Amino acid sequence: MSAPLPGGHTPVMAAEVLAMLAPRDGGSYCDATFGGGGYAAAILNAAACTLWAIDRDPAAIARGAALLARHPGRLHLIEGRFGGMLALLRAAGVAALDGVVFDLGVSSFQIDDPGRGFSFRADGPLDMRMGRDGPTAADLVNTLPERALADTLFELGEERRSRAIARAIVAARAAQRITTTARLAEIVRAVVPPDRSGIDPATRSFQALRIRVNEELDEIASGLDQAARLLAPGGRLVVVAFHSLEDRLVKRFMVGAAGRAPAPSRHDPGRLIARTTPAWRLLTPRALRPAAAETLSNPRARSARLRALERLLPGAAPDAAEEASPR
Repeated sequence: MSAPLPGGHTPVMAAEVLAMLAPRDGGSYCDATFGGGGYAAAILNAAACTLWAIDRDPAAIARGAALLARHPGRLHLIEGRFGGMLALLRAAGVAALDGVVFDLGVSSFQIDDPGRGFSFRADGPLDMRMGRDGPTAADLVNTLPERALADTLFELGEERRSRAIARAIVAARAAQRITTTARLAEIVRAVVPPDRSGIDPATRSFQALRIRVNEELDEIASGLDQAARLLAPGGRLVVVAFHSLEDRLVKRFMVGAAGRAPAPSRHDPGRLIARTTPAWRLLTPRALRPAAAETLSNPRARSARLRALERLLPGAAPDAAEEASPR
């Protein structure tokens, strides 16, 4: 079970992340989503290595001061988007890494701060930005055409009542600009009745707006590609995702890199193209899930999925191992 850090942050599946990343003395690693510093602290404690930590949230970088002081010369904090990690790390003189870890989605600190506008549990400004640039959720809610708003809720929140919600939002904003989380949640709840799951009716709409505000899916696609380009032979990519849209992107990327995608149909001209030997080994043919004890102690871990990939050493052959063991 992962232990909470000062401030109440509990890193999800920390033991499994370490087992897959397998940090070693003298290695160079990147925590692409620093957040509360949970994985960073675990990696630095596990090996005498160097860690580069990236976060687009200036508040997260500021919180890292204490961890920075405990590991002088070993921890380096970088403010920026992980989708641009190649440029960020090269500017810092980093040409290759032995491992990269991603903890996708919004952080506990962001959710728990009403002033950030990520949650409807307490009223706050309708912001939802992980960084400090770009349009807010309020900007989108009050300016997107009804069709575009409905598409956003359906595609990014998998909200089946997206059109009805979009109509209600457009009607409400015509009377008064929507500026708070409580007001938006009230509008959505008036359209979407509670169901047996116990999940708040506003959950999917808030998720969709957050993903669009922060361009999360584009960031993930870019981040995975750039992390792979930075990994040295033997280097490992470890990703923890929390909902289906994220996990689908990660799975598709890793399965494709490892050459595990289904073969083309015999009617597909693509089958005539010779398939190259993969340069990657899939360490998790099936996503790892948190242990029951962890989900009991940390309910936020319930939906976590961990996937991992390893760049092969020259001359090594990929295998079909069901689960990798630590190096």
